[in-house]
Amino acid sequence: MKKFDKVFRFLKSPGVILFISLLSSCASLDPLFQKGNQADNPSPPLYRLSTIADLRPHWQVLYPGIEMYSFRTDTPALEVWALKIHLDNPAVSPVVGPEAEPGLPYGTVKSLRVSTFAQRYQCVAAINGSPFDPSSDREGENRSIVGIGVEQGRWVSPAVAKYAALVFYPDKTAAVVSQGTLPLNPPIHNAIGGFFVVLSQGKVRGTTGIRNPRSAAGLGDGGKTLYLVAIDGRRKASVGATSFETGQILSLLGAEDGLIFDGGGSTALVLKQQDGSYRPLNVPIHGGKPFQERAVALSLGIRLTETGE
Repeated sequence: MKKFDKVFRFLKSPGVILFISLLSSCASLDPLFQKGNQADNPSPPLYRLSTIADLRPHWQVLYPGIEMYSFRTDTPALEVWALKIHLDNPAVSPVVGPEAEPGLPYGTVKSLRVSTFAQRYQCVAAINGSPFDPSSDREGENRSIVGIGVEQGRWVSPAVAKYAALVFYPDKTAAVVSQGTLPLNPPIHNAIGGFFVVLSQGKVRGTTGIRNPRSAAGLGDGGKTLYLVAIDGRRKASVGATSFETGQILSLLGAEDGLIFDGGGSTALVLKQQDGSYRPLNVPIHGGKPFQERAVALSLGIRLTETGE
């Protein structure tokens, strides 16, 4: 009996109780360490879910008007990072760029990685946007934008009727619209094109066949709340999402309307770190190389200001 008493006292010791509680918490909160991106700085924790249907976001405040949630699912294997931006917060300002340079043809910009764009335009977060051509990881090359781009009222590239776009208005609301029927009244302050609508008035759209890394944006609360999402793919831990699954994720996060941006090797959701550096939350894969960012055309950034102007 004395041996059992010793074992019982050991199991009740504070150190053992703390160890057991940490083990149990790992079932729902599974930190992911991203090799090659500041090895001593883990990425945000990924809440572990069985399926997409289990998604119930637990938002964490990062900055005024900006929250984050990240999760992984077992079936299918997905790793997802999401930002929730309150557009009606006076400190929040969407930014589209880079701006067109003199001498370049209309619809052409110089390529930038999303992390470079975020730093250059003093954003706290940014995501890749419009499709483009050609594709490489080299910055400073000409990129032909496929679809609409508007930067502070200046049109950077023309609309493509078959695709959708995310537009921002001067009253700090936004909308997901068809580029073929783009309303111009009220005037557009910023706009960035994508591919297709995957969520419309709460109804999920899209196909269920092809899996890819995905970049997407959604809107809720009558266009006052913006959701930015990056879904990893092309690796064992995250096989990529279908466009239908992307719409599901946007809906469960709280969006009512949403579209997919350029994905695949272009997918990158960048966040400013506490040390002032900029790095993707997800794992970009360009040319089969993990952590290799592609140099894209237009990106969408979120800037914080004291006045919101």
